[in-house]
Amino acid sequence: MGLFSQWRSSSPRDARALRERMVRDQIEARGVRDPRVLDAMREVPREQFVPLDRAKQAHDDCALPIGEGQTISQPYIVGLMLEALALSGEEIVLEIGTGSGYETALLSHLAARVFSVERVAALADECRARLAEFRNVEIVVADGTLGLPDRGPFDAIVVTAAGPSVPQPLVDQLAEGGRLVMPLGSRDEQMLVRLTRHGAETTTTDLCACRFVPLIGAHGFSA
Repeated sequence: MGLFSQWRSSSPRDARALRERMVRDQIEARGVRDPRVLDAMREVPREQFVPLDRAKQAHDDCALPIGEGQTISQPYIVGLMLEALALSGEEIVLEIGTGSGYETALLSHLAARVFSVERVAALADECRARLAEFRNVEIVVADGTLGLPDRGPFDAIVVTAAGPSVPQPLVDQLAEGGRLVMPLGSRDEQMLVRLTRHGAETTTTDLCACRFVPLIGAHGFSA
């Protein structure tokens, strides 16, 4: 498991209490209402998805570094993104940017099948071990801006890095009525958006200002 944490609070009850407080004070209080999202975030042990030296900060209201220049997103932003996907449990979902695997684990609770693309092989290997028990998850090392055309179409796509525009291959791989959630903008200033596909047309809704690591690839930023 590399440098990632096997930290536990003093008891399973204490760890559960930390998650309950995180959901109540950081996520639900800011307007995330989807009960399936809130329940998943209460169940998945966030402390197991951060490096050992950050374990006691796992439930803090901020993003945390996980190595390789990547981060685990702020809990509220994760909740907001998942709610915006509007998952019922029957969907096939594509995640671009596995990172620590935290959002991947949450998606596994919320969707029928999850394909996650990570460009950093070391992070992908860590996550395969960490998520081995999740039978509905597949992690692929590839350029996420190209998606996974042989696995699509996807009912929902979530991108956990910011790009200058929505990569056209991802739009092409969205199913009819599919939702894509992604931060868009420059490397320094971004807006989290939801794109919905209606035939050949798409509609876009702004969700909130945000700041993510850059999306690297053929349809993103250069390294």
